[in-house]
Amino acid sequence: MKISIITVSFNSEKTIRDTIESVLAQTYSNVEYIIIDGASKDNTMGIVQEYAGLISKVVSEPDKGIYDAMNKGVALATGDVIGILNSDDFYESNKSLEWVSNTFRDSPEISVVFGDVVFVSPEDLQRVTRTYAAAHFKAWKLRFGWMPPHPGTFIKATAYKDVGEYSLLYKISADYEMFVRLLLIKRLGHTHLDKVLVRMRSGGVSTAGLKSSLRLNKEIVQACRRNGIYTNLLMVLSKIPFKLLEFLNFSGTRR
Repeated sequence: MKISIITVSFNSEKTIRDTIESVLAQTYSNVEYIIIDGASKDNTMGIVQEYAGLISKVVSEPDKGIYDAMNKGVALATGDVIGILNSDDFYESNKSLEWVSNTFRDSPEISVVFGDVVFVSPEDLQRVTRTYAAAHFKAWKLRFGWMPPHPGTFIKATAYKDVGEYSLLYKISADYEMFVRLLLIKRLGHTHLDKVLVRMRSGGVSTAGLKSSLRLNKEIVQACRRNGIYTNLLMVLSKIPFKLLEFLNFSGTRR
């Protein structure tokens, strides 16, 4: 099984080295690594070129945003399974892809595998600030705004061919809308891998403040309605108390 990993980047000189090295350090060997850069103005591409010969495909050109870049990467991918690792994320273990491969091998009927993700402080990559676990995720929960962690998700190439590209109608929730098509519309088989697969630096666009959160939730409602799935803003916002409780429980365990 070939696994294609896509990293999308833009002005990522401070973080992309960690991303690249976490992919190259994987014990699983049948990996195609693709970097799609949005014509960075800093030294991102200089760092990428240091790994020439170790990265399968590199594209650097203007794009229409992160989801456009993801679509370019998916179109170039030749693997049986595709994962997307953003340029400020990195794999938790050098066995992350080995675990993913084993899960697909043991459950060949499955099209989507998602593991867990932890958020870490950008100033201290060893300090976990939040755990994004998907053990209790069910497809019906998408109607209430819940979704698996996209950086910890791996999707068969045949599934992408079945459902199509990431929609450019959404600025920060096209990954959510992709899950709606995969799991609610097509009802593709999926399973949870009980491992932390990825570390994410806190402060990404989908987690950056109240304004961003409101936009995310509005886009979630739009994504459901455009796909014929009923929800409303109150249903989506009902997850907030549970997220707050999750945060308080996590904070309590770290004291």
